[in-house]
Amino acid sequence: MRKLKILIVDDSAVMRKIVERALRQTGLNLGEGLEASNGAEALAEVQKGSLDIILSDINMPVMDGLEVLKSLPGIEAAKGVPVIMITTEGSEARVVEALSVGAKGYLRKPFTPEQVKERVSPLLVGVL
Repeated sequence: MRKLKILIVDDSAVMRKIVERALRQTGLNLGEGLEASNGAEALAEVQKGSLDIILSDINMPVMDGLEVLKSLPGIEAAKGVPVIMITTEGSEARVVEALSVGAKGYLRKPFTPEQVKERVSPLLVGVL
């Protein structure tokens, strides 16, 4: 089974490690951890291609997660790559906006490895 390429986007290095650890605890066969600290870095990573899924915070400096979602359709390498938003947002409006511009799901912080698996696994069915 090949190793998954998952991009974790969050302005907090600690949160990126928490997400990666949660992914590993689900039993998914992860390859190297790909990370970006803001949306601009994420888009640069996406352009390199061959990602299986993106997990992105909504609130970040430079370029937020919603701006990333809106930019992905213009990137050939992003075609078919699902995005799950990670948020502390209490407002349903931001989550609904993210889903309306292409997110395939969301996780609220704090989350458990089981919640990560529930959101990520169905989006990787054709990959696993």
